[in-house]
Amino acid sequence: MSFIAYKKRKSDEERATENIGRRVIRYSPKGGKKVVGVWQNMSVQEIADVLEKDVDHVFKTLAFADKESDTEYKENTVIRNFHIIRDVVKISGYRFKIVAPPDREVKEEVNKDAVPQPPAAPEALKPRPPVVCVMGHVDHGKTTLLDALRDTRVVDQEFGGITQHIGAFEAMRSRGAHATDVVVLVVAADDGVMEQTVESIRMAKEASVHLAVEPDSNSSPILSFHSIQRLGPILVERTMKSLAQHNVICEAMGGDVQAVPISALKKLNLDLLVEALILQAHIMDLKSDPDGYVEGVVMEALVHPNFGKQATVLVQRGTLRKGDVLVAGLGWAKVRALYSADGKPLESAPPSTPVSVIGWRELPSAGDQVLQVSNEKRAGEVMRWRSAERMKEKQEADLEVIHEKTEMERAAYKAQLAKKRAMGRLRLKPEGPRQKMIQEDLHPTLNILVKGDVDGSVEAILDILDTYNEHEVVRLDLVNFGVGQVTPNDIEIAEAFNAVIYAFNVECPPVLAVEAKNKGLLVKKHNVIYKLVSDVKEEINIRIPKKQEEEVIGEANALQQFMVSEGRKKVPVAGCRCLKGTLNKHALYRIVRGAQVVYEGKLASMKHLKDEVDTIKRDMECGLRFADPTFEVQPGDTIICYKLVDVSVVTKWDPGF
Repeated sequence: MSFIAYKKRKSDEERATENIGRRVIRYSPKGGKKVVGVWQNMSVQEIADVLEKDVDHVFKTLAFADKESDTEYKENTVIRNFHIIRDVVKISGYRFKIVAPPDREVKEEVNKDAVPQPPAAPEALKPRPPVVCVMGHVDHGKTTLLDALRDTRVVDQEFGGITQHIGAFEAMRSRGAHATDVVVLVVAADDGVMEQTVESIRMAKEASVHLAVEPDSNSSPILSFHSIQRLGPILVERTMKSLAQHNVICEAMGGDVQAVPISALKKLNLDLLVEALILQAHIMDLKSDPDGYVEGVVMEALVHPNFGKQATVLVQRGTLRKGDVLVAGLGWAKVRALYSADGKPLESAPPSTPVSVIGWRELPSAGDQVLQVSNEKRAGEVMRWRSAERMKEKQEADLEVIHEKTEMERAAYKAQLAKKRAMGRLRLKPEGPRQKMIQEDLHPTLNILVKGDVDGSVEAILDILDTYNEHEVVRLDLVNFGVGQVTPNDIEIAEAFNAVIYAFNVECPPVLAVEAKNKGLLVKKHNVIYKLVSDVKEEINIRIPKKQEEEVIGEANALQQFMVSEGRKKVPVAGCRCLKGTLNKHALYRIVRGAQVVYEGKLASMKHLKDEVDTIKRDMECGLRFADPTFEVQPGDTIICYKLVDVSVVTKWDPGF
């Protein structure tokens, strides 16, 4: 008989203990050579300065670094071959790093950005109309009020009766409040102060504008059939008290905020509201300089199917005319046409005038400041400067992220290296150096691409998506966004990222729709923003992994334990009676004894009398042999039969509506 002895493999802990006190490999740190900064086209004197040596030392090293050249070096000789500079540093016993020349470091760039003009002289100021912003909670009658004042029917054109452009969302409300003089706060008297009412009050106070509260006592269809004289005063008083809780004190309660009860549907007291606005404007003594360069703010931006890139601009200073050159954010325009809010062409737009501007080369973003410049050349200069500054900001942000990630990886590497050295590993593994492992990202992800009709709508959608906070469950990534209809480039991007395309109030050309369908891409069109967000939530729910839950099929009581012969062995079999539901041979089982679970597993056999069966119904007796042959039941044990079912999980993300 022969014996083969196998050496037991030691654990990491055993090897670490064994190596205590023994000689292990000690790794010295990198050489302590000083690092000096060098750059292209250095002179001999500059090399001597960075090396902190005299010029004679550099001449001696050049004899070795530039053997093949017969150049006669002097102190001011410029060395244009960088390899020679590198060799001089190495021969001198230093390490090098490439840096910018000293003259470039101190050189400052001249700011070429466009800036607003200094405040105008008091004698140049002339009266201007007030800019009024209508704000309030959703469906409280803001659009109905504007229709009543302008004798239009805009509300009939809104999908679902909900206004979704200027003023519909937080970013737009904030932008409107900061560009306005007076805020008309619409409050439905039957609803009172609501969430967006409070938000509008906060934004108006942050923008330091005057509030003119308007309790719309008949904005609800339910109240429109009742007498305003009977219900109005009670509801208006209740609304005023609610506003007072948010530091909005109306004149009737001793404050300075005008309150005008009106009915937009029945056009009651609208003249009083207009008088209140005129009075407030007179008190504020609003003035502006109509001469000089134009200043304003972009309220909205879109791509018109006929006119192309178009932006709604509120003129705040100067008079805008055709031919003027404007810059706004990263967009600029030479004005080709001006249109009023009702679509009529204009020759000029004085201060406090909202006007649609045609002629944008690049579309600005809503909220951008509009400044007039002298000519197109100057506009191009401003655009290049702003693009460069934007790129610098992006590079700095990216560099910070890269630095944080590098530090984390370096810390992990050092910890692993210290552990290996402490264990005394003297050689590499037999398979050679460790290969780089690239792990595939299997985390569920929803990639989306958003296209909208106007910049404000896209901005509102992006703001809502920014509130998503369940990336650890399903990652939500925005691969691209823009204004205008779906383009071939959008299809290419969506295909590359397997993204869902959401088109809000814009069309997808039939040719592109067919192409997207052939490539297996989803193009979803919506005209109500709340439905778009609900659709996004549904797509997230589809990607959330299902979780398994237990579903009890039946329950039995253990009556007695039997030992049954199977081949040459005796195996335990539990005699049971089914009390609830059914027992399934292929299901899972849990045995509960008292309050403790004593067994969880599967069955090896299920018999009724002497027959092998798959199910046992209620009030039937059976014999159960469990997969674990060592487990034995006791009389009185509860036997639970259950199965695992996949249950869909829904996202807990609350976008705020």
